[in-house]
Amino acid sequence: MSKIAKLYAFILTIIGLALAASGLWLIALGGSLYYTIFGVALAASAILAIKGRREANWILAAALAGTVIWSIVEAGFRFWDLFPRLLAPIALVGLGFALFPSIITGAARKGFRLSAAACGVAFIVLFGLAFVPHPTVSAIAAADYSPGAGNNAPQDWTSYGATTAGLRYATYNKINRDNVTTLKPAWTIRTGDKGPGIDQNTPLQIGDTLYSCTRNNIIVALDPDTGATKWRFDPHAKAPFWQRCRSLGFYQSASMTGECQQRLIATTIDARLMALDARTGKLCPGFGNGGTVSLAEGMGPVKPGFYFQTSAPLVARNIIVIGGWVVDNEQTGEPSGVIRGFDVMTGKLVWAWDLGNPAITREPPPGQTYTRGTPNMWTTAAYDDKLGLIYVPLGNATPDYYGVQRKPWADQYNSTLVALDVTSGRERWKFQTVHHDLWDYDLPAQPALVNLRGNIPALLLSTKRGQLFLLNRATGQPLSRVVEKPVSSAGSVPGERMSPTQPYSVDMPVIAETLNERRMWGMTMFDQLACRISFRQSRYSGDFTPRA
Repeated sequence: MSKIAKLYAFILTIIGLALAASGLWLIALGGSLYYTIFGVALAASAILAIKGRREANWILAAALAGTVIWSIVEAGFRFWDLFPRLLAPIALVGLGFALFPSIITGAARKGFRLSAAACGVAFIVLFGLAFVPHPTVSAIAAADYSPGAGNNAPQDWTSYGATTAGLRYATYNKINRDNVTTLKPAWTIRTGDKGPGIDQNTPLQIGDTLYSCTRNNIIVALDPDTGATKWRFDPHAKAPFWQRCRSLGFYQSASMTGECQQRLIATTIDARLMALDARTGKLCPGFGNGGTVSLAEGMGPVKPGFYFQTSAPLVARNIIVIGGWVVDNEQTGEPSGVIRGFDVMTGKLVWAWDLGNPAITREPPPGQTYTRGTPNMWTTAAYDDKLGLIYVPLGNATPDYYGVQRKPWADQYNSTLVALDVTSGRERWKFQTVHHDLWDYDLPAQPALVNLRGNIPALLLSTKRGQLFLLNRATGQPLSRVVEKPVSSAGSVPGERMSPTQPYSVDMPVIAETLNERRMWGMTMFDQLACRISFRQSRYSGDFTPRA
């Protein structure tokens, strides 16, 4: 046996024993037997090879065959699940096939040499495939696909979700699955906005102009064909953190002409509401104070960066609907999550919905503020003009992960969708997706308003849990079954309580599935094993696992 073969046998012994020992740890935690079996096989093969026993190669062959079978049973044929399970074993066994056959003679020796070459090819192919795209879901057969219906006529995108229904649907089919790979950039602009923050902007397009906003609320009007700048407005907004602008609002008056007939509605990261002439980018003088309204009014003390708006304002009829973002998990009693409606022409407050004190319908009484620490709407609402209802997705009262000090109204409204009357701002119905939320499962997305067969007005609500709730948007009643299921309630935080049940949308698709050991991942079998051990050491009982 060559020196290189002996050295490899020594290394393989160490690897095998380490895998076997770590595998025993996993077994003790209730996990898979595979790693111990494979580790023992590697170590036994290496020791036999050092002793000149021909069984060494046969054990490696059996170990590799067992690995392939185990991998397919555990992971099916999904590439990224097979990758960490097979890459390292193919390399380890292939090197053994290449170096250990010196102790075998005849046809078997030639066969193991060929097996070593096959392992080398398999390793190269498997590694190379890691650099090409792979489907995350089952591919749709070509026979089942056809481009969506569309007339390809010009279409305005006047709201964050295209319209206030939040569907994000465009009636274009010239760009489709067959030609999307041939698209090339037509133009690029650079906003010049510097500093921290994230670009999460969804532009608006109205007529022949594209309206974009940067992380520091700089608004740029562009020619959509050339990218040329028509105008630029900088509100000089500043915030110590969380700089972003997700979109704008738009309103067109049917009764006036000239300046500000078409107006952009913008909020800033220092809690201002503004109306701009969509044609010129100038502030509308009849709106608020020279085009600006302070959103800090009635909020009480606000630390810099602790209350402002990042998501698109909703324009519903002649009302601008405003929520607000607050810093999570810094303190209790943060600025209110009040929802307010402002007149789109004058900027005056029309109504306010304070869930902690429904008696407040506009400004707070003198000397008071809107209820502090209430669940807030940091994302964007949807709106049904026929029903006159605004659909407000609420978050969680901070701190998100600790509910001992929560007020009763917080538990009634956290992670809840609320329908408000567009005229008065009064609550019409509500639907809660999490009871006593201790997991930051606040509602993160604008609801999608759809119509079901029979012209049933429906609402599709997505959640951080991966649950999709289908509701009647006129009444809030589920159109697809929602079942209260028992969940783990064995938390150990002093004074904390857990809801014994949580709502599950049992007949709708689920985006996120319950985790298990098989779903733990790593680039190689070694870090995947470490991840499996870590998972088994963790206390996990699904999407409502109590915190320690």
